Amino acid sequence: VVYLCGPPEMLRQIMQLAQQENLTNGDYVFFYLDVFGESLRGDSARDPFKPWQDSPGQDSGLREAFQMVLVITYYEPQNPEYQHFQTQLILRAKQKFGVQLNYSLMNLVAGCFYDGMLLYAMVLNETLREGGSKKNATHIIEKMRDRKFQGVTGLVSMDSNNDRDTDFNLWAMSDPKTGQYEVVGHYSGVEKQIHWLGRPIPWVKGAPPLDNPPCVFDVDDPSCDKTPLSMLAIVALGTGLTFVMFGISSFLIFRSLMLEKELASMLWRIRWDELQFGSPERYHKAAGSRLTLSLRGSSYGSLMTTHGKYQIFANTGHFKGNVVAIKHINKKRIELTRQVLFELKHMRDIQFNHLTRFIGACIDPPNICIITEYCPRGSLQDVLENESINLDWMFRYSLINDIVKGMAFLHNSIIGHHGSLKSSNCVVDSRFVLKITDYGLASFRSPSDNEDTHALYAKKLWTAPELLQKGHLPTPGMQKADVYSFGIIVQEVALRNGPFYIEGMDLSPKEIVQKVRNSQKPFFRPSIDIGVHSEELAVLMERCWAQEPAERPDFSQIKIFIRRFNKEGSTSILDNLLSRMEQYANNLEKLVEERTQAYLEEKRKAENLLYQILP
Repeated sequence: VVYLCGPPEMLRQIMQLAQQENLTNGDYVFFYLDVFGESLRGDSARDPFKPWQDSPGQDSGLREAFQMVLVITYYEPQNPEYQHFQTQLILRAKQKFGVQLNYSLMNLVAGCFYDGMLLYAMVLNETLREGGSKKNATHIIEKMRDRKFQGVTGLVSMDSNNDRDTDFNLWAMSDPKTGQYEVVGHYSGVEKQIHWLGRPIPWVKGAPPLDNPPCVFDVDDPSCDKTPLSMLAIVALGTGLTFVMFGISSFLIFRSLMLEKELASMLWRIRWDELQFGSPERYHKAAGSRLTLSLRGSSYGSLMTTHGKYQIFANTGHFKGNVVAIKHINKKRIELTRQVLFELKHMRDIQFNHLTRFIGACIDPPNICIITEYCPRGSLQDVLENESINLDWMFRYSLINDIVKGMAFLHNSIIGHHGSLKSSNCVVDSRFVLKITDYGLASFRSPSDNEDTHALYAKKLWTAPELLQKGHLPTPGMQKADVYSFGIIVQEVALRNGPFYIEGMDLSPKEIVQKVRNSQKPFFRPSIDIGVHSEELAVLMERCWAQEPAERPDFSQIKIFIRRFNKEGSTSILDNLLSRMEQYANNLEKLVEERTQAYLEEKRKAENLLYQILP
């Protein structure tokens, strides 16, 4: 931004030099301070409102350069009082002094002097009425501060320094073809802001110049070097670009070939004869996830097929010497389409501490199954149903934290969502780490045809209402449905009364699912008991199972929320156990030290007593 102040001839000379130095290409803007508008007045040298002219009707070659020149002038009052004052001023100057004045902005000076005398007269009269002295200039000046009144030039506003708030006009070349200047903005001194008049400024580059235009101030930038390249440099540059393009193309082709090779190798495939199974008795002893049959009506009593007094949620076997969990798929065969191959590849690529590791899949008919990491502690549903396991709130928050971390990672992965999150799909390994299972591989999933109605509805107790109504949603919608399922699990962990526990009501899973699907107000949701759990946890549950998916938080927000009201708790069961052991060790050391000091004190007393008895 360049500010210029001087006669119009100087302005034209400077703009001519600026044009020669290529400074009028739109990277600079020139503000010309011409308060009386001399450059805009028409006279023998130029036409009105064309400051770039040398003589009337002739183009000096500066018209294009003046597109970046903005002229600042005083604002000429338009009120009738000033128009009458200006007419009388010109008439009296001619009659009394023989001076010929023209209508111009210079007449504003006389109007301002007139308003100044009017202000002095007003303040002087007030001072005399108050009993003051006309010789007390300090008092008179103080009374002028921050005063407003209507003068001949319009509203007269004085600031705290006794300076008048002045109005200005901003002029710009409105038509680059004719070079005509017009007022584009009016600055109000009272309001301290500019009012645009709706006429756009025709910037050379279509927009105002940047604060730091490229290649203007940082001329050392190599990209600003306009020196023509030599033939050798051009050849070297072309050769380098060719090698770069060849390298990028080779990398992309290599990566594509490796991807196709990985898909074709089917590293995930496990043949049925590679899996080893023990006897039924051994199987029942080593079953990964058992659940004692519930004694209350519609809880877990018949969610799955029962074996004796246990319900088996996960079959187990041995693969390469390791115990694995085997989930059978109720399909006759799996068509290995490209989509299915990519799903299997993505499952192999997923590695996270709170997700069960995908080992492989068997597609040998009729033994279609998914093989995953085995977690011997059983499912979260098992743990909650087992009344002999005492879960304090430290452990419960650790379990909830593990679910949140696993789901947050899953939502940010290529898989994107779970779709069937429930407490039976949350398993605990030998290190007390909770992991989420039964995710991904949408092509393998299909509703089982031989399930009874009760089991089918019991598995839907965690399902969001919008998913019950539509069956499937896009990934963002499925993620919000996972949050709803998480809210049901939190209530299950907090109360330990089974999923979707409703105090005082004994409803079957089918009745519960139908009420949730109908979505009638008030919306049907599980019970909350603040006497058992904290109020913050109740708020989290209600937010998670909100009717509108957009009102439910995502798992990154849930993680922050839990950390805020569980500041003292660690984030994993193993960490909590180690913390307790460390605390017990510290307490034991302190106790041993205290007992040792007491023993030494008693020993000292006994020795003193013995010395007193002996001669």
